[in-house]
Amino acid sequence: MAMSAKERKLSRLGSCKGGAASGSGGGLGSPASRGHRAAAGAPPPRRVFAALFAFLCAGVVVLGGVHVIGASFRPVLRTAWPSETLKAISSDAGTQQAGSGADTVLPSVHVRHAVALPDRVLLILKDGSSLPAPERFECLYSPANSSELRRQPLLAASLPDGPSLVHCPAEPSGVDVSLSLSLSPLVVPLPWDRLVYTALVDSRDNSTVVFAKGMNLRPGRLGVASRYQCVFGRDLSKPKHVLTSPVISAAQEVFRCVTPLRIRRYLRMSTDANGNGDSDDGNGDSDDKPMLVSIRTKGQRDSTLPSIAEPEPLPRYNRHRGQKAHSMCVCTMLRNQARFLREWIIYHSHIGVDRWFIYDNNSDDDIEQVLSTMDSSRYNVTRHLWPWMKSQEAGFAHCALRARKSCEWVGFIDIDEFLHFPGNQTLPDVLRNYKNRPRIGELRTACHSFGPSGRTKIPKKGVTTSYTCRLAAPERHKSIIRPDALNPSLINVVHHFHLKEGVKYVNIGQGVMLINHYKYQVWEVFKDKFSGRVATYVADWQDEENVGSRDRAPGLGTKPVEPEDWPRRFCEVYDTGLKDFVHKTFTDPDTGSLPW
Repeated sequence: MAMSAKERKLSRLGSCKGGAASGSGGGLGSPASRGHRAAAGAPPPRRVFAALFAFLCAGVVVLGGVHVIGASFRPVLRTAWPSETLKAISSDAGTQQAGSGADTVLPSVHVRHAVALPDRVLLILKDGSSLPAPERFECLYSPANSSELRRQPLLAASLPDGPSLVHCPAEPSGVDVSLSLSLSPLVVPLPWDRLVYTALVDSRDNSTVVFAKGMNLRPGRLGVASRYQCVFGRDLSKPKHVLTSPVISAAQEVFRCVTPLRIRRYLRMSTDANGNGDSDDGNGDSDDKPMLVSIRTKGQRDSTLPSIAEPEPLPRYNRHRGQKAHSMCVCTMLRNQARFLREWIIYHSHIGVDRWFIYDNNSDDDIEQVLSTMDSSRYNVTRHLWPWMKSQEAGFAHCALRARKSCEWVGFIDIDEFLHFPGNQTLPDVLRNYKNRPRIGELRTACHSFGPSGRTKIPKKGVTTSYTCRLAAPERHKSIIRPDALNPSLINVVHHFHLKEGVKYVNIGQGVMLINHYKYQVWEVFKDKFSGRVATYVADWQDEENVGSRDRAPGLGTKPVEPEDWPRRFCEVYDTGLKDFVHKTFTDPDTGSLPW
């Protein structure tokens, strides 16, 4: 028995040495041992060797696989782009390459909303999405029963304090959209003509101001607030998971409603010191979806507007505040007016404007580069992306709310309009006259419209010194308002706002203050007006509607065709008042140049 056990042990060990070793002596290959193994039913040594060798090889593979999985494996997202393009994208986005291949990492971009505007698709990205230059990525379209389409973006814009926006070419309805940079799923664009598109939470009266397209309320008039209610929730399609509140006022595109207590608590939690926004809304919903607010029409045909509006808290209102930070601010909405910005800002800064709110309506003329040349220590300018088409009145209401905390007075003027003081008074003098008269909430000033003044090319020295011939009678007026004096409905018709009950406006005499409106410039500038107008209730220049309106150029019609006598039109009175002031005040005595 002892001999048999030893034989079996040696057989197991010897099988690792192969057939050659088993025949080389040491007793393992003796006839006696072979006969004994055969009698005991042990497997032949070659079969034992093969089994053990296979076992050892499998172990090496398994252990090596564990090492790969634990230490060196990376998921790879492949792309058809050249490695050089991806390197540039990753560099611009501030991302670092992980692994050896340049196509192993893409910038993290999350598409949160998509809106089908009349001439494009707007993609709104989640805050914090890093975005390279638009030529380095593509818009993706996924039509039903068709292959994926790719298009170059029209425009990409981003600001530090808000979401990035990408403008994609328009595609047929029913197409889902995303970006080649994005790992998020394709998004179904919502129609622009029925949409709640932004919202502000006003702590002064615990209300939410909601901006909505599609209700078709009449301009300049209050709607019936009791017909509507506000709806808050992450998924507005689930009635059991939303909160509702009554609408206080409804006018044009602006609805003001009560902010539910639970929503106020949620917003306070989501804007804590960490700014994570990761709190729950009290209904058991996670924060995978943003909190939205919409407008519901009550009645037999109860319906809720689609919404992308995430309630944004305004700066907290201090009822016991002292003097505001700025005496005079300006709000404007523009598109592709960057070449006029420096003159407009520098001039108004000199006469007493402290703060500018610029609502950028889809500019693609490098406005950010022009603003970057302005000394931020001298010019307090904020650019706000406002992609919403034909919504100037809503934009001005939005701006009035944002400016209310820091501005005593706010002027609503265009980029081609310049405040002018032909007498001895200045802007601070005029405002000081009404500082202690809180019942005066609006200062109205006449506008004089200037023509091309014989010019055929864009003047290099700016508009104030180049256009000197105007119409004799003023056209309309523009306003400087106290934000605290506005009616809660925020009704405005661009030129003026509705005021609170008991608050009045005054007309400022033309000998004290007026506006030079360089409305009819050289044709190269003026023809841009035919591309579309920002005001909601004013027909575009190419529309066959209200052709004889004062909002049109008299006798011009609806086609962007330059009349032969355009340089001589709109010239009834030569007026060099502002030109003389600008030359005296701004001209460099050594070079004769102007600062813009």
